[in-house]
Amino acid sequence: MSLNNFDKKRIVKNIFVIIAFSLVLILALVLANKDRPEYTTTRETGVEYETAKVLAITENNSEIDRDTEGVLRGSAELKVEILTGRYKGDICFVTNYFSALYNVDVKPGDTVCVRIDTTGDRVYNCNIYNYNRVPLIICLLVLFFLSLAIIGGFQGIKAFAGLAYTVLCIFGILLPLTLKGVQPIPLTCGIIFFTSAVCFYLIGGFSKKTVAAALGCFGGVMIAALLAQVSANIGGISTFQMDEAEALLLLKSTTAIKLRGLFTSGILIAAMGAVMDIAMSIASALEEVHNINPERDARQLFTSGLNIGRDAMGTMANTLVLAYVGSALNMCVLIYSYGVGLRQLLCTDFVAIEIIRAIAGSVGIICAVPCVSIIAALLYTRKK
Repeated sequence: MSLNNFDKKRIVKNIFVIIAFSLVLILALVLANKDRPEYTTTRETGVEYETAKVLAITENNSEIDRDTEGVLRGSAELKVEILTGRYKGDICFVTNYFSALYNVDVKPGDTVCVRIDTTGDRVYNCNIYNYNRVPLIICLLVLFFLSLAIIGGFQGIKAFAGLAYTVLCIFGILLPLTLKGVQPIPLTCGIIFFTSAVCFYLIGGFSKKTVAAALGCFGGVMIAALLAQVSANIGGISTFQMDEAEALLLLKSTTAIKLRGLFTSGILIAAMGAVMDIAMSIASALEEVHNINPERDARQLFTSGLNIGRDAMGTMANTLVLAYVGSALNMCVLIYSYGVGLRQLLCTDFVAIEIIRAIAGSVGIICAVPCVSIIAALLYTRKK
């Protein structure tokens, strides 16, 4: 089956746009990571984390602690072989300590991550750091990709590419530029707008549907950020009240990082995925409604978008709120066990932060529905 001229032009245009997006990403990554400080090691000093294989357990002094749900306590002497790094092939004897908080239980043949502290030329100490989780992470990523590819087909592959693009932008552009002192909120807004545009283009190409979804998504995320910032200012919440504040303050002494905007930036990123979901759902549904009945005017399409969104926004808001509750479940259990009163509970930094995150993100999802609906209605009914 041969392609007509229109299909050929569309393929060429898509290839050109993808190349352009890739070049922009590469250029941004190079500029953002320029002059990035790197941890270096020498022959006499340095700390490295490498992979090692457990050859044998030469001595086992551990026992099961029945009072702590069967975790091991004590220690075990291990014979390990270093598999990676400059000490590859070396045989070491290490002590593996067990406690309720540190419990790396291994057997001969297992691979582990070890910490190697070099104190002189070929003089070093080797300690068990943790399980070797790299194969597990790779398997999970492959499973995720195969699930998208098998069930979603080519659309699933494009969705995975969009996710990979977003992750690269966050870790390769947002983080290094934040450390260099760029204001995190404007930077995050720019990255969200650009990456959402790329994701929507990969999924649906350049069309009225993707334009409406991208602009509506950006509008919903901005509303979430505005609500979060206003609520944080009123409630006296900032990055300095978060669990990582002490470590970030130490980081500030050696970098130009701006801490106050990180709280809102985190909410922007957390809300982005859910808002993108509902934005594309509304835009796609309105496109179908318009194609079935092109005579519907903008007001009728807008009303249809709201009706469709009312069913979706409830479940999406639940998704976001429950995601925050699930991530903070351990802390919730602790707070509940202390018998904390409602007033004291609502005034704590931790609870206030999580409530602001959940409510701001949910409001962003809700407001994305009319944003996408009005933009899509205007685009679909616009005369050429």
